[in-house]
Amino acid sequence: MKHEQQSGWRTDIAPFERPRLKHSVWQIINTIIPFFLIWYAAYLCLSVSYWITLVLAVIAGGFLVRTFIIFHDCCHKSFFKNKIANEIVGTFTGIMTCVPFRQWRHSHTIHHATSGNLDKRGVGDIWTLTVNEYVSAPLMRRIAYRLYRNPLVMFGLGPIYIFLVNYRFNRKNVGAKERINTYITNLGIAGGAALLCWLIGWQHALMIQGPIFLTSGIAGIWLFYVQHQFEESYYEHDPNWDYVKAAMQGSSFYSLPRFLHWMTGNIGFHHIHHLSPRVPNYYLSSAHASNPVLRDVPTITLRTSLRSLRHRVWDEESRDFIGFEDIKRSRKKKAEGQ
Repeated sequence: MKHEQQSGWRTDIAPFERPRLKHSVWQIINTIIPFFLIWYAAYLCLSVSYWITLVLAVIAGGFLVRTFIIFHDCCHKSFFKNKIANEIVGTFTGIMTCVPFRQWRHSHTIHHATSGNLDKRGVGDIWTLTVNEYVSAPLMRRIAYRLYRNPLVMFGLGPIYIFLVNYRFNRKNVGAKERINTYITNLGIAGGAALLCWLIGWQHALMIQGPIFLTSGIAGIWLFYVQHQFEESYYEHDPNWDYVKAAMQGSSFYSLPRFLHWMTGNIGFHHIHHLSPRVPNYYLSSAHASNPVLRDVPTITLRTSLRSLRHRVWDEESRDFIGFEDIKRSRKKKAEGQ
């Protein structure tokens, strides 16, 4: 973004930073109520065909992704003007999505403040090493990194570890409010699971909730991954790091079919979200359209986003992601040149 244009986007985006109560309430109605209705329909279809149940579970998983966006906006205090309303709805939707509200709000705030900063990695982001860091790392660290970046591990085991294990524990030296909020979330999850098992049996509950969890978990990790791990993204060391550039060059516009934008709460307009986290999800599209400068950003589609599966390490020389095989070829060329 050119320097003389930077003041323009701030003026243009400001009107979209005000949540509207009727829009927020309507989003709760058209997201959470359909989720529970589809869940119940999936249960009824167990006696007809499990394939129908699976289809409905996948659809319910999509609505759970949309529920997570409500949770996400509550963490940014952008879903309601009222702080308490954000906390209540955020905690409830956190129980639904297995994510503790206060804990995630803390790590995600750090993510926004450090995204693309090579000197401040490690909290709320995807583990990313530079070529030099990877090459100089001990063998076990390289093995761990290769496993982490393997798509089967990241999108297969990742949701199970992150949502069912990692988020169940508090950070070290955490404050009382965050610690209690995590306990409340864990109790809510355990209570909901116990109620389902009592009402329909653990087998039926697992047959429905299992696919819903995996669908929403894989989709959630994919969206977070692909919106920062794309060709010619933005990474800089702290002295040269710039917040606006990190948002506009290091956060992609994920151009999706309209129904997927709706289902994912417009999070594909990720550059707008990183520019101003106070914009509610239902205004991200309008903010994107308000200024040509806000549309001049890295754009990926469903097809081109698949290339990110090959991304492994950040090459500071080419300023792009490369694969592990590219590292070998690069080092071989340098050795031959010497």
